[in-house]
Amino acid sequence: MPTVAPLDLDGHCVTAAFIGGVPFFAMADGTVHWLDHGSKSATIHDGLLCAVADAPGKRLVSGGEDGKVCALSLDGSVAVLAELGRKWVTSIAAGPQGALAFASGRNATVRFADGKTREFAHPRSVEGLAFSPKGMRFGVARYNGATLHFPASEGKPAELEWAGAHTGITFSPDGSFVVTTMQENALHGWKLADGKHMRMSGYPAKVKSLSWSAKGKWLASSGAPAAVVWPFQGKDGPMGKAPLELGTRGNTMVTSVACHPAEDIVAIGYEDGMVLAARFADAKEVLLRRPGKGAVTSMMWDDEGRRLVFGTTTGDCGIIDIAG
Repeated sequence: MPTVAPLDLDGHCVTAAFIGGVPFFAMADGTVHWLDHGSKSATIHDGLLCAVADAPGKRLVSGGEDGKVCALSLDGSVAVLAELGRKWVTSIAAGPQGALAFASGRNATVRFADGKTREFAHPRSVEGLAFSPKGMRFGVARYNGATLHFPASEGKPAELEWAGAHTGITFSPDGSFVVTTMQENALHGWKLADGKHMRMSGYPAKVKSLSWSAKGKWLASSGAPAAVVWPFQGKDGPMGKAPLELGTRGNTMVTSVACHPAEDIVAIGYEDGMVLAARFADAKEVLLRRPGKGAVTSMMWDDEGRRLVFGTTTGDCGIIDIAG
C-alpha cells in the first residue's frame, strides 16, 4: 500500500517539487519549506507567484510580487537572479544549459547561465512561458496565440495565432507540438512542422495543469471530473481522436496531473485533496491519498518514480511513497 508522510504548512502551496531527491514546497506568502534531514525553511519573497524546479541546476527558481527572481539551492543559499523593482514576476520557466525565462507585464526575459539577459517585448501581457526540450527556443502564451523566440539568435520569432486569451504553454517532449491552456475551457495546439491547429475543447472548467507522459505519447490535463489524456502518438497529434478519461469521480474536479517519469501512469489530484494513480493501458486505478483539506495545486514525481510530492490550497502537503 502507498504510504503518505503529511506535512501541514500554513497557506497556499504554489509549487511542490523534488530537487535532487529533496521535496520542496513553495508557498504563496513567499516562504519555501524543504525536507532534507529535517524540516527547513526560508523566506524568499514578499509574496511568491511562481516557482519551478531547475533540476539540472539543483535549485528552485521563483518569482514574486516583490519583483525578484530568486534561486534557492539545496544547501539553503538564496541567489537573487533579477530585480525588477515594483513589477510582479508572474511566470517562470527553467530551460536547457542553465537558462531561465521569466515574465513581467508585457515583457519576457531570458537569463542565460552566464548571467546575461535578453528581453522580449510583446503587445499584450505575457501569460505563460516554456522552453522547447530541443535547442534554445522558448514560447510565450499571450492574447490571441503564442510566440516562439530563439533567444540566442537574431531571427524573427514565430507567431502562432488563435483568437482568445492563452494562459499557459508547453512543448511536447520531441519539440513537434506546442499546446496552450486558454481562458475559456479549452486547450489549443499547433503542429510546428506545418502550423496545423488542434482544438481540444469540451472541458467543464479551466485547464490549469498539464503533464506529458514519459515518451511524449500522451498529454494529461485537469479541468474535468477525470484526467483528460490526449493521444499524441500519430504525426497529427490528437486531431480526430478521442481522449482517455481516467480517474472519473462524479462531479469532483481534477485540479492537478503529473505523469510518471518512466511508466504510462498519471497521478491525479482532485479539488477535495484526494490523489489517485491511473494507468493509460487499462485505466486501472490505485488510491494514493484519501480526501484531505484543500484542492491539490501541484504534484511532481521523483526521478525514480517511487515518490510523489503534493501541495494544496490550504498547505495540507506531503509525500506519497507508492512502494509503501
